Amino acid sequence: MTKGELPGPGPDERMHPEGRRNSQGIRIDPETTAEHPPRRAVLSALVKHEPGVLAEVSGLFSRRQFNIESLTVGTTVDDDLARMTIVIEEPRPGVDQAKKQLEKLIPVISVRELDHDAVQRELVIVKVNGREPDKVNAITDMYDGQTLDAGPRTITIEITGNEQKIDDAIDAYDQFGIREVARTGYAAIARGEAPTAQVSRPNQAPTEAQVETEEADD
Repeated sequence: MTKGELPGPGPDERMHPEGRRNSQGIRIDPETTAEHPPRRAVLSALVKHEPGVLAEVSGLFSRRQFNIESLTVGTTVDDDLARMTIVIEEPRPGVDQAKKQLEKLIPVISVRELDHDAVQRELVIVKVNGREPDKVNAITDMYDGQTLDAGPRTITIEITGNEQKIDDAIDAYDQFGIREVARTGYAAIARGEAPTAQVSRPNQAPTEAQVETEEADD
């Protein structure tokens, strides 16, 4: 050791800590910097059935710039409650943030992300040219659809099913010339005995006093 040198191993011989570090030497958490690919999530929210709730929820998603694929709302067996089914396309952190932000809204009673095996259905109404009614009817029968209106120029069909079935049916009708399409967006509910919203009294209509705001185990 020469004069002025400190004892110990040289720079090349010293142990270096594992993991990425910034210019100040602070370790960078790989979880916070990891890229999360977008995925489709179905959120079911039990809300108070009162004016302005839909606007409040949609405004929240707009402000947070969440990518909404569809949003449907309807009454439940309790006249004081409504159920929203919201389909979003976001990375995992975005989905978690959307759930947390929804739970903070006063009219929202319970929020749950539904499992992939949840019962999910969408309705579509398709209006096509009516020049080949027999072929149109064959496609309708293939997809278990129902003819709502038939005339010399147009045929209007209703089909209910999951997103893949709806997309396939629309592709099949495209050969006849589609004039208009109206899709409802998803309505979804948990499969089997699993509660879509946590309630303290199973098998009964959930009232506001019975609903638990804790998220069900997935």
